[in-house]
Amino acid sequence: MCKLEDGDEKEKQYEESWDVEVKFSSEEEVAKTEFFKVSRPRMKLWVLRAITTLLLWTCIIQLVAIGEVWGPTLLKSWPSCSSPPNIHTDTNVSFIQRKVLPPKRVYKNNGYLIVSCNGGLNQMRSAICDMVAIARYLNVTLIIPELDKTSFWADPSEFEDIFDVDHFISSLRDEVRILKDLPPRLEQRVDLGNFYELAPVSWSNISYYHRQILPLLKKHKVLHLNRTDSRLANNGLPLEIQKLRCKVNFSSLRFTARIEELGRKVVRILRRNGPFLVLHLRYEMDMLSFSGCSQGCNDKEVNELTRMRYANSWWKEKVIDPELKRKEGLCPLTPEETSLVLDALGFDRSVQIYIAAGEIYGGERRLRSLAAAFPNLVTKESLLESSDLEFFQNHSTQMAALDYLVSLESDVFVPTYDGNMAKVVEGHRRYLSFKKTILPDRKVLIGLIDLYNNGSLSWDEFSSIVKETHANRTGSPKQRVIIPDKPKEEDYFYANPQECLQQIDEVSSSS
Repeated sequence: MCKLEDGDEKEKQYEESWDVEVKFSSEEEVAKTEFFKVSRPRMKLWVLRAITTLLLWTCIIQLVAIGEVWGPTLLKSWPSCSSPPNIHTDTNVSFIQRKVLPPKRVYKNNGYLIVSCNGGLNQMRSAICDMVAIARYLNVTLIIPELDKTSFWADPSEFEDIFDVDHFISSLRDEVRILKDLPPRLEQRVDLGNFYELAPVSWSNISYYHRQILPLLKKHKVLHLNRTDSRLANNGLPLEIQKLRCKVNFSSLRFTARIEELGRKVVRILRRNGPFLVLHLRYEMDMLSFSGCSQGCNDKEVNELTRMRYANSWWKEKVIDPELKRKEGLCPLTPEETSLVLDALGFDRSVQIYIAAGEIYGGERRLRSLAAAFPNLVTKESLLESSDLEFFQNHSTQMAALDYLVSLESDVFVPTYDGNMAKVVEGHRRYLSFKKTILPDRKVLIGLIDLYNNGSLSWDEFSSIVKETHANRTGSPKQRVIIPDKPKEEDYFYANPQECLQQIDEVSSSS
């Protein structure tokens, strides 16, 4: 009985507790119901705010994305007094090109190509174009080219000091993979000397690189080409290769913002005073020493030039007859000869002449007759403040880049020697709608100048023949001259990249 009573008591307590819990639960349900009745409008408001915020952020993100593509176009088309004039005709799209990158080309990498360029700015410029084309058609990875720091100019500038390296890489990503440095594991191998290097054969066809260079790349993984000047033929190459060389030269090799900005400043200063002629007066010490040309130099200068030539191991020709070389038209025109030629061609004596060159050998003494005939002679040093050029001091390659930009923009370009700058600028001006470039026929001119100086020709006769000789030497459209097995004597690809010029088809059909 006691046990039963105890059980009944417990059961009664359980029922009471359950009853209490039910009451509590019912009260809580009622409270919750009341709460939701009160809170539902607030919840709707909060949800609406959250959805609205989310939609706004989505719209903002979409607008930003669209703005990155179309914004530059709209901004470029909107006139602005503060916008500086463009130095190139294709720079209207330069900002868009930075934003909208071409798709990466995907290919099996056959190795890594290191190249060391040699020579001055324009020799290295054309070599870089060649090396990109070679890397593209060998399906290898190109490391940013090393620039020459050991030549006569001893310029310590790196690639990124002269060219916009990021634009160079991104603009060519649809053609070839380009890296600033080797991957670390391969760099260690190179540091230990575990790589292969050679100088490619000059003026080679692309088949040479497939047969001789590609197997070395596959075997050694890293290949160093230690000479790059004129290592790819002018002619006999696939059209795609020729067009890629042009793409690199005219689009991918953009100078740094600092150089381009200063170039625009020089052009603005010149334009304020009207049209201007750029004279590439190739009469610096290195040119005269290398060529052995010493017309007008005194004995002390001749000895200095000769010593320099013998001291330079890269210059193979040591014994040179300067007079014979001059009569063959193989010497640069002297400042005195240049003065006569410009006058004979009929240039107004008041024309602005910008001298695109380094230090003229002999200084003011050699420029005296040219300055007397054409008093409006200017240079970058005379047009700019010393502070403008402070960064460029002892960087001759960067100075040459500045002259290159001004040469492209001139009304007339006249080189006194057919060196690398003369040829590359000539080709670039052809690309820019065949801007006027007068190409002196030095062999004919030297004969005429000597006849005029000894009294055999009157001034009128001399001037008439000079004009007639150069009537068709103005950088107008023409076919490149091809001389099989004599690439040094035929027309240089970069002086007349006819495969990339729109009007060349019209020339072909009429000739």
